Amino acid sequence: MTPRPQQAARRSTVLRREAVVATVPVAVAALLAAAGPAAASTVGSAGAGDPYFPLAGNGGYDVRHYDLTLGYDPHSRHLDGKAVVTARATQRLTRFDLDLNGLKVAGVTVDHVKAAFRRDGQELVVTPRHALCKGQEFKVTVTYSGTPKPVTDPDGSLDGWIPTDDGAFVAGEPQGAMTWYPANSHPTDKASYDFTLTVPKGYTAVANGLLRGQRTSHDRTTFRWRQSEPMAAYLATATVGKFKVEQYTTRDGLRVYNAVDPREATAAAPVLKKLPSVLAWESEVFGRYPFRAAGAIVDRAPQVGYALETQTRPVYDSAPDLGTLVHESAHQWFGDSVSLTRWKDIWLNEGFATYAEWLYTEQHGGRSAQKTFDSLYASPADSDLWAFPPGDPGSGAHIFDTPVYARGAMTLHKVRTAVGDRAFFRILRNWAAGHRDGHGTTAQFVRLCERESGKDLGHLFHTWLETAGKPSLS
Repeated sequence: MTPRPQQAARRSTVLRREAVVATVPVAVAALLAAAGPAAASTVGSAGAGDPYFPLAGNGGYDVRHYDLTLGYDPHSRHLDGKAVVTARATQRLTRFDLDLNGLKVAGVTVDHVKAAFRRDGQELVVTPRHALCKGQEFKVTVTYSGTPKPVTDPDGSLDGWIPTDDGAFVAGEPQGAMTWYPANSHPTDKASYDFTLTVPKGYTAVANGLLRGQRTSHDRTTFRWRQSEPMAAYLATATVGKFKVEQYTTRDGLRVYNAVDPREATAAAPVLKKLPSVLAWESEVFGRYPFRAAGAIVDRAPQVGYALETQTRPVYDSAPDLGTLVHESAHQWFGDSVSLTRWKDIWLNEGFATYAEWLYTEQHGGRSAQKTFDSLYASPADSDLWAFPPGDPGSGAHIFDTPVYARGAMTLHKVRTAVGDRAFFRILRNWAAGHRDGHGTTAQFVRLCERESGKDLGHLFHTWLETAGKPSLS
């Protein structure tokens, strides 16, 4: 995520906002288990166990796929939706939850059989007619409608389905996915997606992944999108607007789809022109680009105040500058492909994307990363930079504050200077490759750094990630 300069309370204006994990990592399983009731319970827990967002996500099942069919009218702001959620029970289930905030649910079925349901705050509580066995794959179909509204996050920002003057800006970090579709809304449960989005003729609906088709009939246009690589719920988008669309394929075979509000087109064009070269550079530094699609959604949404790394196609509230493009593109590796296991570890997303900006500047004729580090370190001891250690923001209210971004990047620079460039860049590539399509934790990253460098880095990480106040350079 990249906050705009007016979000100074969230981040200073000088910055932008071990084995391959083929299955759920042990750390993820432990997190899910910690939240749930006793092992013998047949009721899925109402949260995934994240202390920052206790009700985010749900227990008792893993989602494999979301098939979302949505119709949206930008004039009335009415949404009609049908979600088919394919999941696997991780325990015997007589009842389970989905996250859904607002909207009216007309009906729920489990494996095509009508199921009982009730609403409890942001929880859609589903009771299937027949209990689900552990290991059983099942489909939940939820039909719903209404006027989606964003949620206000603990830091005061808007999140989720955010209306604009010509559609909707859809950005779900950290908890906004539940404002427009029923989900297991925690990054520990990633899934593939299909989107079928219908809007009035003349409007464009943009989601993640590859455009599979587009058809206009009876003054309405339907767009079909597919995100085949696993994706966390908060990274999904279905942004609607009157966009100027550009499509092309890069030399590396990436399918690029850019959707730009015409009012932002002139300002956005020079930056978006650099997208292929930015992705090529990041692929050299971080390893192979993790997806088959790329692009950008540039909206005009002044009420939002940030950009977000929605998977394969970041969404920007206005024309981005080059640093913001580099930042959100780097998130495709760090945050999207390699997702966090708990929100406390968000520096693994934002610190890495911020340091990507430093590296890009350094390697393209600008200020060195060391000089950027030195300039930040000169900040007085009472500045926001030192307000808390980036490895422990304290609550969801602070996960987008300055230390997570800036001091997170400073931590990476200290690792680089401690282990040397050869080991450092090997660490970045191995982190991205070793956790591709999965999750990571700070502890895993520390172990990787020590293994690849042969150095004991415990004191360094304790000082820069976990210690309050301005660290000593000694």
